[in-house]
Amino acid sequence: MPEDYYADLGVDRGASQAEIEKAYRDLARKYHPDLNQDDKTAKTKFQQVQRAFEVLKDPEKRENFDRYGTDQPMGPGGPGGNPFSGGRAGPGGVEFDFSEIFGGGFSSGGAGFEDVMRNMGAGQRPRRPSRGRDIQHELTVPFATAVSGGDAQLNIRRGDGKTECLEVKIPAGIEDNKTIRLRGQGEAAPNGEESPGDILIKVRVSPHPCFSRRGKNLEIRVPVTVSEAALGIKVEIPAPRGALSLSIPPGTSSGTKLRMKGHGVASARGSAGDLIAEVQIVLPAKIDPKAEAVYRELAETECERKQINEVRKNMKW
Repeated sequence: MPEDYYADLGVDRGASQAEIEKAYRDLARKYHPDLNQDDKTAKTKFQQVQRAFEVLKDPEKRENFDRYGTDQPMGPGGPGGNPFSGGRAGPGGVEFDFSEIFGGGFSSGGAGFEDVMRNMGAGQRPRRPSRGRDIQHELTVPFATAVSGGDAQLNIRRGDGKTECLEVKIPAGIEDNKTIRLRGQGEAAPNGEESPGDILIKVRVSPHPCFSRRGKNLEIRVPVTVSEAALGIKVEIPAPRGALSLSIPPGTSSGTKLRMKGHGVASARGSAGDLIAEVQIVLPAKIDPKAEAVYRELAETECERKQINEVRKNMKW
């Protein structure tokens, strides 16, 4: 007796594709062998539902069935082909994913189904497997690398005990305590899903012996002698993008700050900060007799006496 695929799915002959698909979902869930291990007829009914769905899901096969019934050939594989043989697509081009019925982690062979069922509540869709675990790591980089950018290496210990060496791109301008995220390079997801975790790298910046940083600005103290401060001088100072010539005007006092625009921290976004040089007058630890004589002579001048009174006039309790 010819098989009636509409009756197998419990739908009318004029049923829409959405109605056919919904009926298949319900029946596939109802008769799947893993859900009915004590019912020896479940497998047969499940295969019957599969055959019906393969034909009615495909417009060309459905039209042939409506004209000729199941006794006529329905294209490659015949009317009784398995719509899930060879993967998600059946021989007639029908494509259907079991995860749409039972949730992520389910396969047509039933593998992993027990895990899915443990996550199923009454009338609820099963929870999809969680992504892989993130790996936390801390990396210390030199001050110059944090300002100008560069490469660094780190050793990551995986959950299986293996150690992996990775090369990390340090972006220019990164600040202390910021985090770099390496997406998809963390631990693998459970059940072999393609949702690995990330590696989160907290960057610590080593202090520099000469420079400090305030936002995008770089600060440096420039030591000069008394004569250089008094008479003025040009001093060559290091900078991220090459040495710079700093002009110190005559009569510059210790603590004076001179700004060099655009020579601070530059990042991929926005303009660069400034380089701020603070002048520091430094005396020698030991003054030779000739220098001492010059200083004594300077102390007796009218200009020096006025300067002494001027610089300390605002000192109050």
